[in-house]
Amino acid sequence: MSAISRTVVYPESDGLPMAENTVQYDWISLLKWNIEVLFGDREDVFVAGDNFIYPVEGNNKIRLAPDVYVAFGRPKGQRGSYRVWSEGGIFPLVIFEVLSPSNRPLEMQNKREFYERYGAEEYYVLQPDRDMFLEAWRRVGDKLEPIPADDAVDLVSPRLGIRFVTRDGVVEVFGPDGKLWETPFGMMREANALVEKAEERADEAVEKADRMEAERDRIRAERDRVQAERDLAETNARRLADKLRELGIDPDAK
Repeated sequence: MSAISRTVVYPESDGLPMAENTVQYDWISLLKWNIEVLFGDREDVFVAGDNFIYPVEGNNKIRLAPDVYVAFGRPKGQRGSYRVWSEGGIFPLVIFEVLSPSNRPLEMQNKREFYERYGAEEYYVLQPDRDMFLEAWRRVGDKLEPIPADDAVDLVSPRLGIRFVTRDGVVEVFGPDGKLWETPFGMMREANALVEKAEERADEAVEKADRMEAERDRIRAERDRVQAERDLAETNARRLADKLRELGIDPDAK
């Protein structure tokens, strides 16, 4: 770290809430946690949200805190802020903003120009209220060029491989495996459902095993009964033969 960085304080919070309503928070959570899971096995992909990105060493006024961002080529770990000069000069390549009621067009334009200036390759703005829509930009040269609205209704992120589909005023996000993304609550609900199904299958297997064991017990009991009847018949036959011999009759004579 340079002497400049040691003498300049880089705040880690502006005191503002991450989200202004539950819908916005749910979308931030959906994107952040699912992208974390998507790249969970890669140690060189850092995913974060709502902390400051500082692109210029020595200047703590040039900063933004996107709702979600993805930096490739950077290790996972805890950070109070993302200081580009301390991250090998790597600026996050994918940025997401989820609109809140207080966002204004000029503010969003300034944000886009910030991400454009410092190196983002993909920029997405999601409007989650009522009639939802997604706006997207991709880097072409030194500019972030907008994706036409007609193309943005079914769009795949080149970097992430995830797909955004907008239909009937609803935006859905699908992973590279084609599976619909859910919030952490939805993921937990799905995980619990899978556990319940596994438990049901286990219970069915135990019941089947119990039925099979009961059937084996029945077969063993039937075999023992037949053997007992056979033994009794043989015993009675010997007694009868002995009685006939006592009477001078050869039981074996024909």
